[in-house]
Amino acid sequence: MDRAGAAEHRRRLVAGLRGAVLEVGAGNGRMFPHYPPAVARVLALEPEPWLRSAARAAAPTAPVPVTVAAGLAEALPVADASVDAVVLSLVLCSVPDQAVALREARRVLRPGGQLRFYEHVVAETPGLRRVQRWTDATLGPWVCAGCHTGRDTVAAVRNAGFTVVELDRFRFPPTRLPVPAAPHVLGVAVPA
Repeated sequence: MDRAGAAEHRRRLVAGLRGAVLEVGAGNGRMFPHYPPAVARVLALEPEPWLRSAARAAAPTAPVPVTVAAGLAEALPVADASVDAVVLSLVLCSVPDQAVALREARRVLRPGGQLRFYEHVVAETPGLRRVQRWTDATLGPWVCAGCHTGRDTVAAVRNAGFTVVELDRFRFPPTRLPVPAAPHVLGVAVPA
């Protein structure tokens, strides 16, 4: 996926960030190489032990200091108003409660902070939305670690008290096939 363009999406997601960053759902640490030098430190949370171990192995090669820890999106182990940015990359599809996770992200942001998100989202076309609903109601979440392809994540971000100031919608991978996880967004939001 990185060769198909995911690495470029990750780079765009964190471009221009500075200060203290909280990455929620760090997975295996694929985001780490893309943080710009103005980032003072990253706290990368990952609840799954195997992925957290892989992220810890990747952290020393990052261009900025990265600490990897256990943590859930719905209960961030971070003080109120303590980070300059919260980064969510392909994680809001699988959190049990998007609203709670996004309220937590808002809670930990400093005034002037940003929420950066890169997610696959609900399709804009009725046909693909039907495919997503079927996938999400059957084996999709079970096979793909809790992933729900048809969530309206942009609406969830707005409903959590954020104003979306940048939003790019695209298909990834770029295909005309009805791939449930193909509709993506890359965005920046600020507390309203």
